Amino acid sequence: MDQRRDLRLLSVVVPLHNEQETLEELHRLVAAALGDERFELILVNDGSSDDTEHIMERLTLVDSRVIGLSLARNFGHQAALTAGLDHARGDAVVMMDGDLQDPPEVIVEMLAKWREGADVVCARREWREGETWFKLATARWFYRVFERLTGLDLEQSGDFRLIDRQSLDSLLTLRERNRFLRGMTKWIGGRQTSVSYRRDPRYGGETKFTLGRMVRFSLDAISSFSYVPLQFATLLGFAFSSIAFMCIPLVIVARVTGQFVPGVSSTIIAVLLLGGIQLITVGLIGEYVGRIYDEVKQRPLYLVRHRLGSDADHDVPPARWAEVERIA
Repeated sequence: MDQRRDLRLLSVVVPLHNEQETLEELHRLVAAALGDERFELILVNDGSSDDTEHIMERLTLVDSRVIGLSLARNFGHQAALTAGLDHARGDAVVMMDGDLQDPPEVIVEMLAKWREGADVVCARREWREGETWFKLATARWFYRVFERLTGLDLEQSGDFRLIDRQSLDSLLTLRERNRFLRGMTKWIGGRQTSVSYRRDPRYGGETKFTLGRMVRFSLDAISSFSYVPLQFATLLGFAFSSIAFMCIPLVIVARVTGQFVPGVSSTIIAVLLLGGIQLITVGLIGEYVGRIYDEVKQRPLYLVRHRLGSDADHDVPPARWAEVERIA
């Protein structure tokens, strides 16, 4: 049965944080790549401190297809992506970063897969140019660990992907605060496929993902989809308790036979080892408790300062207003 779909509108969502060097080129390349396709380019200014917002405003004036959202402050990459997805109206929606490492030409390949019936089309990184060996190695390790712990294969893909409207509506019902959208799009299921591409170096500016942010992002990803770390902490406790119990007969035998030699060093090492393990396990529990605390506060994921574009008065569907707050 032919499942080809007709595209009435494509939404391209791009979060921006200090991307003044790349923004105009991004707009040019997206427009050139999509050609005659009817699309809207939703730019989300995530609290930029450079000239990003002014460039975005200028683009909304010269191109009616560009819609600009300015958030009240920097809410983070995943929250900014969510803001753009909440405002997207297309039959299919593409998420991509604003640093031009993800070539807009790949969108055409993803659209072809969508027209053939795919609900989610991931862009799999076949090669990553301009990355250090450390970045490549840690990314490879993360994807392997994530798949092992959660059972979700991310296929070495980032947030660059296309989502069908029906799948996007399902995705937007998930309003958890510690968001990992590439995992969430895998979790919702549906007919998923991928296309391969070579990731380019940054067109300009500097990466916003420092080592600390990448570590935090990894922790958010794993804790959002797996409680295996908590199970590991429990197993670690049982293992060391078993070792301690097995050592009791040895201590008794050593004392009876007179071979016991008192030593301060071994005691200190044992106490420090057990104390360190206890602190690690308490820290793991604290990470999960902290996330529960964030969820129960029920704060909105982001706040929109203003919206720009030819349809700036367009309303977000009422079902999403509980999360989409506007401030003066």
